Amino acid sequence: MNGGRNVVGGELEPCGTEPLTGFYRDGCCNTGPEDVGSHTVCVVVTEQFLGHQRAVGNDLSTPRPEYGFAGLRPGDRWCVCASRWRQAYDDSLAAPVVLAATHERALEVIELGMLREHAVDVPADPGALA
Repeated sequence: MNGGRNVVGGELEPCGTEPLTGFYRDGCCNTGPEDVGSHTVCVVVTEQFLGHQRAVGNDLSTPRPEYGFAGLRPGDRWCVCASRWRQAYDDSLAAPVVLAATHERALEVIELGMLREHAVDVPADPGALA
């Protein structure tokens, strides 16, 4: 799954390893034909984003041990589906985006300008994004 490009034209950078993210659980927002959800947007989750996702049926905060998923907390970096991020954007609740770790395929669903509006450098204390 190496060789992916990000939305700003560079090499796709890792999104997160604690928790281990990505459709392929490789720490990157890599994608392929089997990733029908397009888990391509690297976000730093906030409490508001998690609440929105839960409200629209995409609960990312409840632990699911049967899938090895501990649940996300504010400050975690996670590869989310482009359509889910766009839905949160349309509802004015988009999570911050790490552009260098967001796969170019996200541009099939989201305009680059929308992603840039929410672009962040991850702070030393990502928990401050609660």
